[in-house]
Amino acid sequence: MLSATATATATATAGVVFGSNWITLLTTPTRLLYFCHSAAAASDFPLTINVTRRPRHRLRKNSCSFSSTSSPFPSILTEPDDGNQKKSVNDARYSSLRILEWDKLCDLVSSFATTSLGREACKEQLWSLNHTYQHSLILLKETNAAVQMHNHGACRLDFSSINLLLVKSGLRNARRGGLPINANEAMAVAAILESAYFLQLNLKAAIKEDADWYNRFMPLSQLIMEMVINVSLVRVIKQVIDEDGSVKDSASSALKRARDQVQLLEKKLSQLMDSLIRNEMKETSFLEVSNIDGRWCINSGTGQLTSFNGLLLSSDSGTGRIIEPLSAVPLNDELQQARASVAKAEADVLLMLTEKMKKDLDDIEKVSDSVIQLDVINARATYSLFFRGASPSLYLSEKRDGSFSTETYLSENETLMASFPKEREWLLYMPKAYHPLMLQQHRQNVQKAKKEGSNAPDVSALEQAHPVPVDFFISHKTRVLTITGPNTGGKTICLKTVGLAAMMAKSGLHVLSSESVEIPWFDSVFADIGDEQSLSQSLSTFSGHLKQISDIRSQSTSQSLVLLDEVGAGTNPLEGAALGMSLLESFADSGALLTIATTHHGELKSLKYSNDAFENACMEFDEVNLKPTYKILWGVPGFPLGCITD
Repeated sequence: MLSATATATATATAGVVFGSNWITLLTTPTRLLYFCHSAAAASDFPLTINVTRRPRHRLRKNSCSFSSTSSPFPSILTEPDDGNQKKSVNDARYSSLRILEWDKLCDLVSSFATTSLGREACKEQLWSLNHTYQHSLILLKETNAAVQMHNHGACRLDFSSINLLLVKSGLRNARRGGLPINANEAMAVAAILESAYFLQLNLKAAIKEDADWYNRFMPLSQLIMEMVINVSLVRVIKQVIDEDGSVKDSASSALKRARDQVQLLEKKLSQLMDSLIRNEMKETSFLEVSNIDGRWCINSGTGQLTSFNGLLLSSDSGTGRIIEPLSAVPLNDELQQARASVAKAEADVLLMLTEKMKKDLDDIEKVSDSVIQLDVINARATYSLFFRGASPSLYLSEKRDGSFSTETYLSENETLMASFPKEREWLLYMPKAYHPLMLQQHRQNVQKAKKEGSNAPDVSALEQAHPVPVDFFISHKTRVLTITGPNTGGKTICLKTVGLAAMMAKSGLHVLSSESVEIPWFDSVFADIGDEQSLSQSLSTFSGHLKQISDIRSQSTSQSLVLLDEVGAGTNPLEGAALGMSLLESFADSGALLTIATTHHGELKSLKYSNDAFENACMEFDEVNLKPTYKILWGVPGFPLGCITD
């Protein structure tokens, strides 16, 4: 067993240094902790720590020293190059979103899109990590406008009748030249232009009734009105292409003559085959008409002889013999030529359409892109309406001269760049907020029970077992919120609810809250929740959490949201409490805009009394029924009766 002795004074440096066998955690100005880890044995080694603490009011940067016979601690933390650093930041962000189950929420929202390309674009947009504050404001304004359109009723953004894949392939074929677009692609182009045309008409009608609707629907009204639609092209396409995607007989005189010739020849061949079969039925028991490569033939049974002369096209012991009668050969040759004439006439019609479309390819492509964008926006709005979300007031909080100031925010009834008072009561105001995936699961269970025909009392009881909403009222002075409470009390769900709400607001989604929400714009949401054991790096669960928190600490900014579940858990309670206090002090001092941490360590409650940046909360517990209520008690200094941890 290795042993080491470390002696240290307080240091102001925060970070984690990873060696081959050691993990060094440099924490806040009040503590310095080391954790030793063996990559081979995947177990934690004991380490004796002597920490010299200074009074809080006399804190200043000091050097640290330690001694170890094996000198396992690296002296320099090597910074990765810019490319690796960027990839590391993105990996930490994606890892956090995966922990929050953001991918499941993205799938749910995108399912409300009415086109396949709309669903793909919706997922891509929601997964984007490059939204700026201004972009987030625009996304929210788009969603609010789509909700307004839905409530108005006259301007429905439903594109389910449009096959955008056929539109895109038709545009590619038309640009490529040489071969014409096919009939289905032409009809898809007509469908998208017609849908956009009627959308414009409905919008114009609404504006004619009340001119204010144009501004209420902005920026969607501008996007819709800017679409250039060639109505005459739609008319031409529908004149020559039938609804089933076939070229009409009336498309050209040559096509009409060729198809009439095909019908005439097929009628003659049918009569000839019927005559031959009737004559042969006296001697054979099995004869039927077959079509081989477009030529009319007769299929006779195995070993059966026929009285008519013909060409043997194929013979199989299982299926019999395929014979083309000699009397049918000239008619079959004419039929092949007539069908070739039909194909050429159809190609000429489609080539004519292609030439007409070439003049409007850019406009059609812009209409297609606009429809995809409108479909994505409508998916966000429909999701909000389906789950009764509330439009968040999104504001920007920046740190200036050590203090935080707010800039602008957006709400459903405000302009895009409204000024907000400098002094705010709440950093985060989110009353009665639901975890979106839990709400979805509840609705699915109710719908499943109704579909399976469960009796009324069971369905009623299931409907009443509604997820419990949580209230988040975080003061603008608070930088670290510590939530304590028992296991299965809802602490982790609270963290995920806040994290998902922050991502939803940033991505232009309404937050599932019964009231208006005020939430800051976060550049990133980082989360350390669950089992972060890494077998590939030979890290234990505890060491995995340390690595994750280290990445979060180094990559978070003054505009980030950090969520830490069971901070300080997985090790000796005394060391875990000290570690948790150090980490939270570090985040409060120079870390994220807001850090929310859950813990079983009651010692962390004392941070509030020495630092105004801290706030306490506790998950309520029903002492009578001995079960959690999943509600948050705010300002609770410690564990009240019923909030005892195990």
